[in-house]
Amino acid sequence: MRKPLVAVFIALAIAGAGAAPAVAAPVSASTTETKAAAPTLQAVSLAGTVALSNCSGSVVRFPNSLDTDPALVLSNGHCLTSGFLDPGEVLTNQTSTRTFGLLNSSGTRVATLRASKLAYATMTDTDVSIYQLTSTYATIKNSYGITALTVQDTHPTAGTAITVASGYWKRLYNCNIDAFVYRLKEGDWTWKDSVRYTSACNTIGGTSGSPVIDQSTGKVVAVNNTGNEDGASCTVNNPCEVDASGNVTVRQGINYAQETYLIPACFTTGNQLSLSASGCALPKP
Repeated sequence: MRKPLVAVFIALAIAGAGAAPAVAAPVSASTTETKAAAPTLQAVSLAGTVALSNCSGSVVRFPNSLDTDPALVLSNGHCLTSGFLDPGEVLTNQTSTRTFGLLNSSGTRVATLRASKLAYATMTDTDVSIYQLTSTYATIKNSYGITALTVQDTHPTAGTAITVASGYWKRLYNCNIDAFVYRLKEGDWTWKDSVRYTSACNTIGGTSGSPVIDQSTGKVVAVNNTGNEDGASCTVNNPCEVDASGNVTVRQGINYAQETYLIPACFTTGNQLSLSASGCALPKP
């Protein structure tokens, strides 16, 4: 992965690295803004994003979540403290006390949130982790003035103006959804229907797990996870695109995310994971 984005993280995780994610210098939001994004930039901020020990993430809710439900944090499956998951591996409802630094709109850390469990994680078909917190949405809102980001439950659209909001670096990256990739392959992992960014989202290591936010709605449409760093093909830090006919394309310097619209159907009353729920298509253990 292009370690502007997940790449750096994957490399670090493989090397057994700790909290410091990237060797590349952080990029400010202004260096990645596009003219098309400027009119709606004010609608997207760092409010609701979180910093993990090694990645980024966000406090999220689903369309049917209640204020009294335990809040959830969305990040990448490859951002687990235990390291990468094997292809085909899925974790559900595992006890966790991981902490997250909650940011406000200006990027100031206003609280430390704590997980009660890792509700779901996988690096198969997608690259996602979802933690359940000890706090409810109402508690977070009343105590810190932060409203959770809503995960869109419909497929995103090509051309959409988006912001990748990194809680780790406290930076915003603005670009558009360029296209959707049939299969994105990196090392042993394969992801389906991935989001490809336009080149303006030159994300760096530490942005892994960042929410990808639709600038017009403020909803989360994907989770940032990788990019091609060196131009190599299908290797760690260098994902390749594979079309339905098996043709391989390498796009050096281009970064990617994994869609999140499938997730809401897998969480039912009380924000509890139910992989057997109607419409749930996430990989199962």
